[in-house]
Amino acid sequence: MDSSPAHSRSPYGGVIARYGDRMDIRSESGIVTLLEGDTPLLPAPRLADHVAPGSRLFLKYEGLNPTGSFKDRGMTAAVTDALARGAKSIVCASTGNTAASAAAYAARAGIRCAVVLPEGKVAHGKLAGAIAYGADVIPIRGSFDDALAGVREVCERAPITLVNSLNPARIEGQKTAAFEVVETLGDSPDWLALPVGNAGNITSYWRGFREAAASGDCARTPALLGVQAAGSAPIVLGQPVERPETCATAIRIGNPVRWKDAEAALRESRGRILAVTDEAIMAAYRLVAATEGVFCEPASAASIAGLAEAVRQGMVQPEGRTIVCVLTGHGLKDPDVAMRGSVSEPESLEAAAERLTRLAEAR
Repeated sequence: MDSSPAHSRSPYGGVIARYGDRMDIRSESGIVTLLEGDTPLLPAPRLADHVAPGSRLFLKYEGLNPTGSFKDRGMTAAVTDALARGAKSIVCASTGNTAASAAAYAARAGIRCAVVLPEGKVAHGKLAGAIAYGADVIPIRGSFDDALAGVREVCERAPITLVNSLNPARIEGQKTAAFEVVETLGDSPDWLALPVGNAGNITSYWRGFREAAASGDCARTPALLGVQAAGSAPIVLGQPVERPETCATAIRIGNPVRWKDAEAALRESRGRILAVTDEAIMAAYRLVAATEGVFCEPASAASIAGLAEAVRQGMVQPEGRTIVCVLTGHGLKDPDVAMRGSVSEPESLEAAAERLTRLAEAR
């Protein structure tokens, strides 16, 4: 456990050590960190040619956080705050990434963790993390929304801390990604596109950009482009989705708890929200890997698919604009998707040599 002071701006101590004086959390029991944050903002010119021609396109690659997703930013804050308040155990409902992150930070803090998951709906890479970090994994028959309703009820009558994005410390931690974007670019982008599931992240980014502008770190705030999967698009539809379905499991949520906050962020930022098909998400998933060498989970690729669709519909005029797409999780979170139908049958050594020769001679 890191006990460095919260006001330190060291880039090597995680997001609380770096931005703790801008976060409304308690940390007197010490900072629980895995040195999260400081993820790269990668220029993506080849991808831009395909999805937003004429733009300066960047990828905020949150898959390089310690447990492979953006959730670590919020979890260091939530667990640090919980520890300061005397918590001995934490719980979350999850589609996978929150479970892995909560389990890791609970292990780091030396407290217990339980995660409640919809049975059969969580990618193996995420489930493996929660198990490896020692969480009590509880699968239920039902959706993420059912799982969250259950854990909220338990937390109202038992001494266990909820670390889903309803926890305000989560938002405080996740807003630090906006600070990093501003620091790298020297200002806010014109547009920031990101997937929307439970809507905690879009809420967090908007808070971060507003605070950065208020402190003079940037001259403007960006327009936000929220992206949902067509089979799981309650905010786009304006009503909850009882049985959400999408290949982008991280955003398979039918009734986001930060729904109103997301709508406020979209309204105040002069942003837009749209839905994209699973086919578009998977095309973007393959495209970003092939053009920029960046491997993200399917839900992350929704931001790219959404940007392409927004440009096609005329919502976003890309020429001369600075645009950031947030990639929320690493591709190894859902390895089955990458492997599906992609590995050919073994070949003889002679056939393999011929194939390699053709590749080398290709122009």
